[in-house]
Amino acid sequence: MSDPFSPTRRAALERLARFVPHAGRDYAARRNFDLGPGQHVHVSGLSPWLRHRTITEQEVLHAVLARHTPAAAEKFVQEVFWRTYWKGWLERRPATWAEYRAGVTRALNRIDTEDGLRTCWAAACRGETGIDAMDAWARELVETGYLHNHARMWFASIWIFTLRLPWELGADFFLRHLLDGDPVANTLGWRWVAGLHTRGKHYVARPDNIAKYTEGRFHPQGLAPAPAPLDGSAPPPPGPVPAAAALPDGRVGLLLTEDDLSPGWLIEEGLQPAACAALLSHGGRSPLAVSTQVARFTRGLAGDALDRLGATGPLSENPQDIVDWAAAQGLNAVATPYAPVGPAAEALDRLADALNGHGIALTRHPRPYDLRAWPHATHGFFRFKSRIPDLLSAMGLGDSPATEARLPGL
Repeated sequence: MSDPFSPTRRAALERLARFVPHAGRDYAARRNFDLGPGQHVHVSGLSPWLRHRTITEQEVLHAVLARHTPAAAEKFVQEVFWRTYWKGWLERRPATWAEYRAGVTRALNRIDTEDGLRTCWAAACRGETGIDAMDAWARELVETGYLHNHARMWFASIWIFTLRLPWELGADFFLRHLLDGDPVANTLGWRWVAGLHTRGKHYVARPDNIAKYTEGRFHPQGLAPAPAPLDGSAPPPPGPVPAAAALPDGRVGLLLTEDDLSPGWLIEEGLQPAACAALLSHGGRSPLAVSTQVARFTRGLAGDALDRLGATGPLSENPQDIVDWAAAQGLNAVATPYAPVGPAAEALDRLADALNGHGIALTRHPRPYDLRAWPHATHGFFRFKSRIPDLLSAMGLGDSPATEARLPGL
């Protein structure tokens, strides 16, 4: 059987072409049904490539709206913009990412000292809780690197409110195994389910809802019937968005990260790279080891991107390898697509310090798409959505309307 998530741009474009005819009313009517591994035919399955920008939001929106009216494709268009909203929201509140990371550390410290918590956590990760749906989803995630979006919401809710495990450990479990593991959307999606993103509004998994949308595959017993949302500190007020950066002069290298593997827009803006390389950071998603599937998929996507550029530069998780490459190439600057809050941005921070010691500048370049959208990620999504018609118009597309909050996994 062929790999459903081959780590190439060609595979992403083929998946997009297959999905486009179904992106309108079919998607709106059936997107919430989780029919089991290999049966996720009513969602796009694009998220593993879109998360790494092997294909971009603009490409997906253009393809869908070339086939469907904005009204017919409303639900799917809104899902694409949820991802954009999440990134803008966290980019303007990086302290929320730091708080999550600290929460993971605290929870892992508890696991070292609390036998009961460690046993429950390990059982949930292995799919041995005795809750039929939960166990099946845990095994599917570990085996395939993917989980239907609705299953992600149910899973997070049961993890938090029925198993009463720290939500940060659940978010960490997802990041270690999801091929589309996005530090931004994953963190904020789990916060939303817990009731920490929109204060007091949480997502409660219901047995009848699970039975309906799995078409009777599951009817879990013993779920918390009326849990209260988690309590936590209010999110900080939004800070500024990054500014556009001028392309550097001289002999410049192009550096890719796993957050943006389609750098053609920088070349269209005038970048003429003397050499290209890629710095990976998937290992930084968790203090624990990420799955071999995640490592293989991410490395494969980055290698495919370098191949498309005809590049022979290094593909490495070690910033020192990039420093050595830049020095050997005689570069005076390295330009990279802007990486939002997360491990890639942290790796770039370390790299910038190391390059500076060699007199080499690192410049980070936000996409115009992000610069247009992120200023509107000030409050909840339903304020952000009022700007979507303008954002579509800026891309030469029509108007469009809104949808419910969802964990990433188009």
